[in-house]
Amino acid sequence: MLIPEEFFVTGGKAVSSVSKLNAFDLALKDAGIEHCNIVKVSSILPPNCREVDRKPLPIGAITYAVLARMDGSSGSTISAGIAWAHEENNSYGIVAEAKGYMDEKTMRGVLKSRIEEMARARGIKIGKIKYRIETMKVPPEKYGCAVVALVYL
Repeated sequence: MLIPEEFFVTGGKAVSSVSKLNAFDLALKDAGIEHCNIVKVSSILPPNCREVDRKPLPIGAITYAVLARMDGSSGSTISAGIAWAHEENNSYGIVAEAKGYMDEKTMRGVLKSRIEEMARARGIKIGKIKYRIETMKVPPEKYGCAVVALVYL
């Protein structure tokens, strides 16, 4: 059993003329986590897990993260985002992710609705909601990718 004690949130966006996969790789580079082996996990912040500034991770590290990824092609507006909040008494926290063809304002509304529904489903009251959103318009004849990751340490 592995229980994280810290986390950080990062994001990036990029374009490629080669492929969506290359745009994703470049977006991970923009986020500073391109050298990690990312394992997607679900959305609970353990008790006493605190947010820290982004830390360097070893090359090849198996890295657990809540990941939002949105790929797009020529002319599309894409967004990826994560919202996170702790229960009012800081016993634990929840994380919501979203992706889609939308602008930042719309993404923020989607994330707010999702995290509030998660709190209702758990019967908890959450404190301040934090957001990280990456939005871009993909240039003509390019592939684009936006990523946001909550990385557990």
